[in-house]
This record gives sequence, C-alpha cells and structure tokens, in this order.
Amino acid sequence: MPLAGKGMLLTSMDIDPSDEAEFNRWYDREHLLERVAIDGFLEARRYVAHAGSPKYLCLYSTATFEVLDSPTYRTVLMNPTDWSKTTLARFKNMIRAIARITVSRGQGRGAALGIVRLRPHAGDKDKLRTALRDRLDPEKLDGIISMHLIESDPALSRPISDDPPVSDPGSGDWFVLIDATDVRAVSAAITDRLGDAPAPMAAETISTGIYKLMWDLAKSDIRSS
Repeated sequence: MPLAGKGMLLTSMDIDPSDEAEFNRWYDREHLLERVAIDGFLEARRYVAHAGSPKYLCLYSTATFEVLDSPTYRTVLMNPTDWSKTTLARFKNMIRAIARITVSRGQGRGAALGIVRLRPHAGDKDKLRTALRDRLDPEKLDGIISMHLIESDPALSRPISDDPPVSDPGSGDWFVLIDATDVRAVSAAITDRLGDAPAPMAAETISTGIYKLMWDLAKSDIRSS
C-alpha cells in the first residue's frame, strides 16, 4: 500500500499575496515539523496548485485513523503557537478533511498530484467505494504511480473552533488522489478513469485539481533533531 498508515488529514487554503512569503516560511520552518513530530503522524507533503483551487494543499498521513482524534493531537491543535495563531487567521477558502485511507493502489508517490473531490449520494457509499476500487488501478496508465481514495469523517471534518477561518471543511466528502510523474499524466488519468462520473459512481463531482509537490517530511527525517 503506497500511502503510509491508515489515516489522513487533508488541508487546503488560499492566502493573500501580501502574506504569502510569511505563510510559506511558517509552513516550512514550523508547522510541518510540529505536526509530523506528533505521536502517530508519519509524514506530510506540501503542494501548490498547477490548476485548481485553493492554491495550497497539504497531506498528513497517520499510522491509524484514531491518531487524528487522539488526546495528543487535540492538545497540539487547541494550543497553537503565536506564529500559528497569526498565520491561521489569514487562511481563506480553507478545506479541512480528516479521513480514512480506504483504497491505495500502486507503488510510490509522484511529483504531481491529481485530486478529485466527490460527494457520495445518500445510501450509495458501498457502491461508490466498489466502483472506485476497480477504477483506481494505475497499472495501465502511463505516468501514474499510484491512486488512492480517502473518505472524510463527517463528525471530525468540521471547524475546530466557533469562529474558524474554515469556509468549507469538506465534511463527508471523499477525495481521489492520483500520484503521477507529471501534470499531463494526471489530466489523462482523470479523463480515463473518472470522466463519466458521477452517474455510474453514485457521487457528485465537486471539484478537480492538479498540484505540484513542493516538499515532504517523514518522521525519520526528524528523529535526530
């Protein structure tokens, strides 16, 4: 299974250009390190949009889904640093999804990532999952490394405070992730495997996007620090 662990936190947001340099500095110098250091977190990956919105995307993998509702994670979440408080208040159009990794096929990860956001029809989740498991096979797709499905938990994928900068937490939505060698391969894969959605897959397609990897951080990278 190419994705590490069983749980994933997906966050995506826009930021004003005037705040962008400080935003990236915070992510690169504090936030990813802080999150990956939490017990049960395995790795994090940062992306910037090639085509799609919001502009920035981050994926955090965890050993189990339960890590994302653990006392340790919640303590960190509810006690942000001063730098975090300032930066989080500047987020716009944020998506926050706490999800289970339910399908992960292929080997490894790529420099480009496709993301398709789906909203399952009521009562059809099993049907949708089965359809996607069949379709998310990268073997015959040139340039596609691996393909994945993550399913948001509606209760946990919600604003983390009474007045958050979260306009759309993605509660209950599912996300197809497509790891590829380049952005052109992503577009072809989405058309080939998901182009006739939503009717055959019992879901509404909310959005699609293509992102380029900025950098990643694994637990093993910080053990000696």
